[in-house]
Amino acid sequence: MTEHNFFASVERFIANATPHLPLPDGLAERITQCNSTYTVRFGVKLRGRIHSFEGWRSVHSEHIEPAKGGIRYAPDATMDEVEALAALMSLKCALVNVPFGGSKGALRINPADWSEDELERITRRFTQELARRDLIHPGRNVPAPDMGTGEREMAWIADEYRKMGRSDAINVNACVTGKPVSRGGIEGRIEATGRGVQYAIRAYLDHPDMPPVAGQKSIAGLSVVVQGFGNVGYHAAKFLAEDGARITGIVEYDAAIFDPAGLDVEAIAQHRRENGTIGGFAGAQSLPSHEGLTHMAADILIPAAREAAITEQNCDAMRYELIVEAANGPITAGAEARLLAQGVCILPDLYVNAGGVVVSYFEWVKNITHLPFGLMEKRQKLSAGVSMINALEQVAGRTLAEDLRHEIARETQEIDLVRSGLEEIMARAFNEIAAHSVSTAGNLRTAAYAVSIARIADYYRAIGL
Repeated sequence: MTEHNFFASVERFIANATPHLPLPDGLAERITQCNSTYTVRFGVKLRGRIHSFEGWRSVHSEHIEPAKGGIRYAPDATMDEVEALAALMSLKCALVNVPFGGSKGALRINPADWSEDELERITRRFTQELARRDLIHPGRNVPAPDMGTGEREMAWIADEYRKMGRSDAINVNACVTGKPVSRGGIEGRIEATGRGVQYAIRAYLDHPDMPPVAGQKSIAGLSVVVQGFGNVGYHAAKFLAEDGARITGIVEYDAAIFDPAGLDVEAIAQHRRENGTIGGFAGAQSLPSHEGLTHMAADILIPAAREAAITEQNCDAMRYELIVEAANGPITAGAEARLLAQGVCILPDLYVNAGGVVVSYFEWVKNITHLPFGLMEKRQKLSAGVSMINALEQVAGRTLAEDLRHEIARETQEIDLVRSGLEEIMARAFNEIAAHSVSTAGNLRTAAYAVSIARIADYYRAIGL
């Protein structure tokens, strides 16, 4: 196994977990393998000539359908990476008990090389290739955004799928998640993975059996370095700062900035919008990107960029108590072994970044049921709030303050339900991980894999495999 063979790392993590489970011979191997991987090659006429593109859609497991997983656009995408990410999706969905199998897709392309109109034509053509093979389908395979894609691309995919005139037209909006709210999306999907990172850290610190970080069991005051300032990294930093953490460092592909007193996340986001980089942010120390992860100590590191950011070559120079894997596979198997030996605690990716697929599940349910969240109980809850205000005022013998009256009788919005559901699912999942960690010598990744594999094995047993 090479240091950066992503799928081999996933296989190793699965192998570490299976001895802790009573599995029949051969079942662990069956769970490890991807069911199928499709390579698609197609041409699009652009700029006066035919340009050829290559992409993949891997289906790791269909023990539950639909299979679920994002589509990424990246110039260095590979089939190995796609298969590893598909396997992680199966495990991730099983861990948080979301009824999806695992899938993943990628198109080898640099979005920056193409105009918006050209990207739309490429995306629609890619959609046709996948949909013909039922690799986009509300009940079979449901993509979502990933690196290099977002709401815009998901809207194009959904629209092209609709135009293809599939027999499942009534559920066409459910063919993909991560859409704009105006096109059948859901409030909170953009922030979902970053919000899940926040809830994962809360769940860890709230659990009575988990050790404190920097001697404390709350986020407030902890120092945090975030690697990657894209959608996930930005939202994770923003929400942790709201919880009182000090964001002391941000590391991007082209620069790294540090301030022990804490960085202003929103000001940095604005600086990047204006300058195209986080480098040169006023009041912060700027360094080359490759020095970012080892420059200064912090209580928590959140790798939120690409796979294999932390390897055996750089892990020994890092000084963090807790590493929270917001990205997929940011720590190689070899590096993890060394970090654990040094006493570093690692919250694993298949748990930490599950917020995206959880909220995608909420969106898919909304699309399948054709019923907005909160509609049925909205008036009932409002009436209950008014009744509570009246009862409190009668007991107190005075009128409650206006802000308190407003809070009690406040209408529940879709975003409130999404955040509440996500936090509950993240808390439940961590409790299961913590319970299993007793038998895995405190290794949270092995415990998380054990929970996931056991749940998938139960599904296979139920269908007679």
